[in-house]
Amino acid sequence: MTLLILYLLLALGVSFLCSILEAVLLSTTASYIEIKKMQNVAGAQLFSSLKENIDRPISAILSVNTIAHTIGAAGVGAQATSIFGEVWFGLISAILTLLILVLSEIIPKTIGATFWKRLAIPSGYVIRTMMFIAYPLVLFSELITRLMPKNKDDGSISREEIEAMSSIGAKEGILYQDEGKIILNAMQLNVKRVKEIMTPRTVMVASPRDMTANEFIEHHEYLEYSRIPVFKRNIDDTEAYVLKSDVLEKVAREQADDPLYLIERKIKMVPEAMNLRQLFEEMISENEHISLVVNEYGSLEGLVTLEDIIETLIGREIIDETDTYPDMQEVAREKWQRKMKKIYPRFWRR
Repeated sequence: MTLLILYLLLALGVSFLCSILEAVLLSTTASYIEIKKMQNVAGAQLFSSLKENIDRPISAILSVNTIAHTIGAAGVGAQATSIFGEVWFGLISAILTLLILVLSEIIPKTIGATFWKRLAIPSGYVIRTMMFIAYPLVLFSELITRLMPKNKDDGSISREEIEAMSSIGAKEGILYQDEGKIILNAMQLNVKRVKEIMTPRTVMVASPRDMTANEFIEHHEYLEYSRIPVFKRNIDDTEAYVLKSDVLEKVAREQADDPLYLIERKIKMVPEAMNLRQLFEEMISENEHISLVVNEYGSLEGLVTLEDIIETLIGREIIDETDTYPDMQEVAREKWQRKMKKIYPRFWRR
């Protein structure tokens, strides 16, 4: 009877431990271990190395688990037959199978998947010891798995998972709603195009480059902006801009009759199909705050500013005390509708 109990405890105990280790190893996230590494927690680097080459620890755990099951089941069966006779062999086998299923599979894996944060670091040391014990089997398993094709493109986490975690974090209160929104919007910068956020050409505010500084300040709409595009013959011939502060400085120095082209600055041109991430990086690196948007033929389509990108990032309009309209794209649509009503009045009757 003593040997029967020992074999049973061997099968259940070792299998219980292996199941917990397997669940913890598979449940622990790379981000959690990275945080522990940054905090210089002892054992975090060890567990990280196990996660990076997960085939070896999994091979060790499964090998030890299988050996324990086999030896335990064989020992229990032999001792049970010797003590109770072959008549009870089937019933004992069924009871052993049920015990292994519940006590060494379901319960320990549930514990490991639930309390992986507490168990991750200490589990690393146990897994390392298990790998040392089962090293020949681990090595043999590794030789076999090397023959199998692996997808090198799969990372530990995908963009979709980050977006999902941001949404979940905001819903659960881990992140503020605005924080979750900013993360999601930041990941969309690579998808959104310049033409989606630009101020359309039809509502652009621009000034003739030969206008004097004095004439400029008489137009109050110019004073609402810090940077104003300037054109030669018409707005489609825009290649530069002026700073409102430079114009006011001209007036302050009694040079109000000087034309704007004396203080104009070259304006950046960007294609309407450019994504916002690339535009944001270029404008930041080049210290640009304003760019003209052109189509594939080089024709002017609109204007985009650094503020437009930031508004897209934070998910709301930035409106100051001088803004007459919060959304210039909406103004452009209303202007187009008024024009169409005049041209085709019968199609716009309600």
